[in-house]
Amino acid sequence: MPETANEKKKVIFSAIQPSGTITLGNYLGALQNWVKLQDDYNCIYAVADLHTITVRQDPKAFRQNILDAYALFIACGIDPEKSPFFIQSHVHTHAELAWILNCYTQFGELSRMTQFKDKSQKHADNINAGLFTYPSLMAADILLYQTDLVPIGIDQKQHLELTRNVAERFNSIYGSTFKIPEAYIGQTGAKVMSLQDPTKKMSKSDENVNAWVAILDKPDVIMKKFKRAVTDSDAKVCVGEGKDGINNLIGIMSAVTGKTADEITLEFEGRGYGDFKTAVGEAVIEKVRPIQERFGQLIKNKDYLTEQYRKSAEFALKISQRTLDKVMKKIGYVAK
Repeated sequence: MPETANEKKKVIFSAIQPSGTITLGNYLGALQNWVKLQDDYNCIYAVADLHTITVRQDPKAFRQNILDAYALFIACGIDPEKSPFFIQSHVHTHAELAWILNCYTQFGELSRMTQFKDKSQKHADNINAGLFTYPSLMAADILLYQTDLVPIGIDQKQHLELTRNVAERFNSIYGSTFKIPEAYIGQTGAKVMSLQDPTKKMSKSDENVNAWVAILDKPDVIMKKFKRAVTDSDAKVCVGEGKDGINNLIGIMSAVTGKTADEITLEFEGRGYGDFKTAVGEAVIEKVRPIQERFGQLIKNKDYLTEQYRKSAEFALKISQRTLDKVMKKIGYVAK
């Protein structure tokens, strides 16, 4: 595994929750880019299972979701031999630093987080303290590895800004301790919208199962969902205003085939939406086929998965413990 102290490459940290389903949107928007970043950066990746329990989980399903997510990310191209890829709860420094950062994060800052407001509405019967202090744990995840860059979506911009504020506040009190992370601005992942309401982002929480495609959906299910995708009455395959559904399908086609929107428009000139939706479905099926095959092999190989996540956790603990030790010393805790 790479030593993160290698100054030639900047450190990137990113984590994703084991929600039980990875959508096509997750893959094209984030995971695919994680894979590409491994060649140019010292990447550290994690399955963010500590974050997941802000919403009640069924223990058996939760355990399986974590393993499924770990295997699926590797199937998508994350290489634990190249980029440490661990399960967050296996590295105790995350929870420890999160508590410390809670004490350097202002109540007002947390109360302004839009994600807290959104989740509070969705889970009104369980508005717990973890849901409120979630951004402090996210800050700990990032700051533990002296991270240079964090690949984020628009919905996480506010959290990264808070991370920077907390790090700067701590540094101003105790001197240089944390590296101030920047948002990773590179090749943008495709923004995949709902197949049933293309004005909204594709999400597995959508009650309409035809609105989203899971990476592990069977080919016939994928095709059915694309054939049912919402379009418009124009019947012309091209990017345009008021053509949200077709714009979304063209974006997906472009992301999975590498063709430009202009090339796709030319290819389907004079052809109807039925042909186009079928072609997008076929292209997606071919894109996820090798991922599904690799996942099927990995999920049966528990010894390999265990070896990789344990080895990665050891590496992550070694790196993150240095930061935590420095933090605790500066605050004034008694050394062990």
